Amino acid sequence: MTSEITEKLKQASNDLLMMSESDYPFEVFFWSDRGKEDLTNQKLLQLTSHSQDTSLETVDLDYFFRNCAEEKDWYDETQKQNVQKFQLLIQTLKDNLIDIKVYRLGTVSIDVYIVGKTVSGDLAGIATKVVET
Repeated sequence: MTSEITEKLKQASNDLLMMSESDYPFEVFFWSDRGKEDLTNQKLLQLTSHSQDTSLETVDLDYFFRNCAEEKDWYDETQKQNVQKFQLLIQTLKDNLIDIKVYRLGTVSIDVYIVGKTVSGDLAGIATKVVET
């Protein structure tokens, strides 16, 4: 089950870059037995090796991907394919994880963790980085 979910997330995020002022790839993570209790901000900062005073914001999954997963009239073929890839990634996350939250850690150079629970009580998801000045 574990490797199945991480493999699906790897396939769905493969070759995708999170677009911001710099483009970053996605990395899949899996935290065994961490979904049995609520994931507090403190716990997330600890799991991701960030200091406890790191600024943290939570956003909705669809809101986070709003600029990547919506096709515009003026998009070329490559951009349209990327939109489809992002839509597949979002669907893969929703199909395999529950209680998905997007955590944005830090300012300017922001570490992003998209975390959800597996049916077996683990936490899994994908991480990336966005740059916003």
